[in-house]
Amino acid sequence: MLRRLALTAVASLAVLSATAPAATAGTGPLPLLPIPLPLPSALQGDDGTGKTQLRVTVSDSGDREADGVYELQCLPAGGTHPVAQQACDRLAELAQPTDRNGGAGPFRPVPADTMCTQQFGGSATARVTGTWRGQPVDASFDRTNGCEIARWNTLRPVLPNVR
Repeated sequence: MLRRLALTAVASLAVLSATAPAATAGTGPLPLLPIPLPLPSALQGDDGTGKTQLRVTVSDSGDREADGVYELQCLPAGGTHPVAQQACDRLAELAQPTDRNGGAGPFRPVPADTMCTQQFGGSATARVTGTWRGQPVDASFDRTNGCEIARWNTLRPVLPNVR
């Protein structure tokens, strides 16, 4: 049975391959129809999922250059963020097509029932507000335990490298 199906498929392909050029010989090639193509996302001004425009406020990092308020917009990368392009690239890496946990992606807080190492990573705090991929963001960051330190480090260079 399988052999018969394979032979039928091969024979059908041979017939179609032979008749297709003959069918267009009298009329010439098929006309090309203009098909509008979407612009690459970098030229559209967003990533197709919505704008990214964030305000990052960092304090008590122990580094006067890292502390401050920075504006970050992506596609195109800009604003007052010191490494805007790298920050936008990192946010693009962290974007997940489907987020089972409610959408906030890298800005999602550590779940309350998570067990975290009790280590202190410094007194640095950050707050990120605005929109990421068209979704509202209002997230606070600190370095009070292992989970929060990991969460902060995941978002570098959007958040500064502090120790």
